[in-house]
Amino acid sequence: MLGQCVVELALAPKSNAVYMAMKHAMASAKENGSLMPPDHILNAPTRLMKEIGYGKGYRYDHDEPDRFSGQNYFPNDMQRERYYLPTEEGFEASLKERLEELGELRVRKSS
Repeated sequence: MLGQCVVELALAPKSNAVYMAMKHAMASAKENGSLMPPDHILNAPTRLMKEIGYGKGYRYDHDEPDRFSGQNYFPNDMQRERYYLPTEEGFEASLKERLEELGELRVRKSS
């Protein structure tokens, strides 16, 4: 089974878009440093953490009608970035279409 996995991965079409996304994400991390995630996605195992707002307003994607909350998971001090820019070739074309659908849904949910 492991051998089959290796062969599948070796023969799968490769995309430079993924490499470029990783490169962009690494540069963004270097530029922005270690910023705190937004409070709504922080775990609140203690009463104090709940009192200061950790976890408040979190929406679980699977409980949403579209299975997508559209919430922002980027740090408050960082603008949402788009790292992965799929090509219009092969399977990536369907990934690009899905990302565009999610972007439109995010805009609708935020308004």
